[in-house]
Amino acid sequence: MGRPSKLTDAQWTDIERRLLEGESRRSLANEFGISEGAIRQRLSTQVEEIKELAKTIVTVEERVKALPIGSQITTHSLAAKLRAISTSLASAAELGAATAHRLSALANSEVCKVDDANPLGSVESLKGVSALTRLANDSANIALNLLSANKEAVKRIGEPDPEDGPPSGVLVVPGVIKDSNAWTALVNPQKVA
Repeated sequence: MGRPSKLTDAQWTDIERRLLEGESRRSLANEFGISEGAIRQRLSTQVEEIKELAKTIVTVEERVKALPIGSQITTHSLAAKLRAISTSLASAAELGAATAHRLSALANSEVCKVDDANPLGSVESLKGVSALTRLANDSANIALNLLSANKEAVKRIGEPDPEDGPPSGVLVVPGVIKDSNAWTALVNPQKVA
């Protein structure tokens, strides 16, 4: 683990803002008494990502403005609905996870009532444990499904799209990968079959 930073989080936020406003790393490094490398290491990726996202937002806003007014209204309305759905699903997942946690705790307290010497003599407690565990698992489903969907989406980001053909830089060797169909078969065999 590296040394702790000489700067506070507020100072780093200030440096990030000023970098985005166009100040040089060198002048900020001198002002804050740190190296340019420290600024680059901590903020370069984040600053570039923020710039890229800002450009994307501007591009999307320009595209929306180019639409007829009715389509602009529909686009903003749809975006608001999608945000509301996303927020609602996230809230449902959070509440479901909290409910699952509470039910699991109750199931655990019921397990303590089971007589280890004669577990079948505690059938009612075992039924309670089973019911609470089932309810806990059901309550966790929304959160688990959202996590799974997010994991799959992140995994797909790094995967090549077989529809695009071989990515640039891939050597297409005669007799091995002859054409785009061979590429599709290599990347996604179910699609060709």
